[in-house]
Amino acid sequence: MAIQFDLDVACKHLRSVDPIMAGLIEALPPMQISASLQGSSFEALLRAINGQQLSVKAAATIHGRFLDLFPQRRPEPQGLLDMPEDAIRSAGLSRNKTAAVQDLAAKCLDGTVPKLAELDAFDDEAIIERLVQVRGIGRWTAEMLLIFQLGRPDVLPVDDLGVQRGYQRAYKKRSLPKPKALARYGRPWKPYRSVAAWYLWRAGDMESPL
Repeated sequence: MAIQFDLDVACKHLRSVDPIMAGLIEALPPMQISASLQGSSFEALLRAINGQQLSVKAAATIHGRFLDLFPQRRPEPQGLLDMPEDAIRSAGLSRNKTAAVQDLAAKCLDGTVPKLAELDAFDDEAIIERLVQVRGIGRWTAEMLLIFQLGRPDVLPVDDLGVQRGYQRAYKKRSLPKPKALARYGRPWKPYRSVAAWYLWRAGDMESPL
């Protein structure tokens, strides 16, 4: 699945409404998001839960061990619910994360969490409303799925520290913006706030001065 918008059009809009964003687009490599409906919402959200509050390396290790618990390394909701808790925790999951993945499996089976292809028919807020019903999944996790799995164009994760840092650096602020303030600053970027967020992430990662 391709992203659901034209990147050139998005960047043209951002350049026209915000000179600082225009500078970021000029200075940084082109946006790279490969949205995909491959796999399932269950698998994508499992990966998100297992990786919470961990380094990238530690998250990959634990999620790999978790996948090894299942035939062909393909977890299914019923298979997870049938698995003893001790077996799940043997992969390195905490008690809270074990409860979260079990709740995710149950809510995938009862339809609270639809399949990715079905989620694609929902608007952004409806998807977030569905997903945050799962233990361990908050708005940020749902927003990451919207951007990177569903390719939605207008998602600004105002609670994301990387986006906040990128804004502080690019706009030369003394302190990190509060989420409400960042949402207000980002209004001109509509309807391409996902693209703006991507450039703010990259701005926060840059070693050289902007």
